[in-house]
Amino acid sequence: MASGSASWNPMEAMIRRTDPEYDAERTGYQLLAPHEPDLIVPATTAGDVRRAVARAAADGLPVTVQNTGHGLPVTTSGGLLITTGRMDAVTVDPAAGTARIEAGVRWQQVIEEAARHGLAPLSGSSPHVGAVSYTLGGGIGLMARRHGYAADQVRAIDVVTADARARHVTPDGDPDLFWALVGGRGNFGVVTALEIGLVPVERLYGGGLYFDAGLVGDTLRTWSDWTRALPDEMTSSVAIIPFPDLPQAPAPFRGRTVAHVRVSFTGESEEGEALLRPLRAIGPRLVDTVGELPYTASGAIHNDPKGPAGFFATHDLLRELPPAAVDPLLDVPGRVVEIRHLGGALSKPQGSPNSVGNRDAQYLVGVLSPGLAPGTETRTPRLAHEKVRRALETWSTGGRALNFLYGENATQEEVRKAYEPEDYRRLTALKSQWDPAHLFRLGHAVPPA
Repeated sequence: MASGSASWNPMEAMIRRTDPEYDAERTGYQLLAPHEPDLIVPATTAGDVRRAVARAAADGLPVTVQNTGHGLPVTTSGGLLITTGRMDAVTVDPAAGTARIEAGVRWQQVIEEAARHGLAPLSGSSPHVGAVSYTLGGGIGLMARRHGYAADQVRAIDVVTADARARHVTPDGDPDLFWALVGGRGNFGVVTALEIGLVPVERLYGGGLYFDAGLVGDTLRTWSDWTRALPDEMTSSVAIIPFPDLPQAPAPFRGRTVAHVRVSFTGESEEGEALLRPLRAIGPRLVDTVGELPYTASGAIHNDPKGPAGFFATHDLLRELPPAAVDPLLDVPGRVVEIRHLGGALSKPQGSPNSVGNRDAQYLVGVLSPGLAPGTETRTPRLAHEKVRRALETWSTGGRALNFLYGENATQEEVRKAYEPEDYRRLTALKSQWDPAHLFRLGHAVPPA
């Protein structure tokens, strides 16, 4: 790949379908249905991105972007794919309490750099996920109930818009475009870097409680009741995980269906211990890892697989989680069911205004079908997931969370439900202003008005 100098020729640097590196470049974490672009630009600088967008616009090619490929919203066929994984610079300003992160940065890089100054980002459950796309889609992280969405910490954005101009966007300098980008993800340009706020956190009281199959029902019901009176300092979730009877599965869980409670508490350990007593009283744990840990080890709380993997997923947002809503989640064999506790600071917009929607939701329920080979027909998992969603309709807000629209389910209607109705209308109007030709129409597409 040539450097981003003025002599760089996009057509020489681009990877085509017939090139030997095509498959490796287009394939990320999600293996079920990777992108199938006509051309790929492995960008190393913002200049590479600008010239690639200019070429795509001149040729009438739609543009999409991929860093780690964890949350592909929908398979795209044709067009131009910009891969950003090589743009991985992180700079922390400890005096300002901020970090500048390029488009290919993963959370682990930011966590480690920030920790040197006693700071932490609002990172998610997996430190291996791309930080920029996660943040632009909202970002429900390990301290979400205490500090809100990762999107609420965005201070400035470097972006290449559809006219192939590189812009530095701030809430004061261009409030409309800033508002649209933070929450609108890739609909208004290719973001090459973000400036984000950090929080003064060095440690957590956190980890996982793992219960065997016979306690799964008790675990979900107890956890659901427990979440109703928690301080905002406690962010938690629970997952039902069917572990395969294979050598690569952790030995304590191999061949078992396990309830995994994940907790992250920003208060003192003694208070955290007291808060956890009702959960530990459920019964014996297969494993109990909850305790004091540095934020640099926070990925161990969820212990998400590093992948890559093929999977299909859907989700719903709920107003409440009464016992009747828990029952349907106990009968989804072979699927991973996850419930995240929302509310707290997620319900209260922080920082500069942005377009992240559905802040009234109190719970996110996701269903994931794991272990799917590339090209697997998704009709069977889709039907199983829809059965769960129909059972939850009574408590559903009807909304969606943008970052959880992946695995071939990001239809235009699903994307619309990720925003408040008036915000969606405003986004389509701004789309007409900034991308009237709908160059950025692949992925979580918001059409021009």
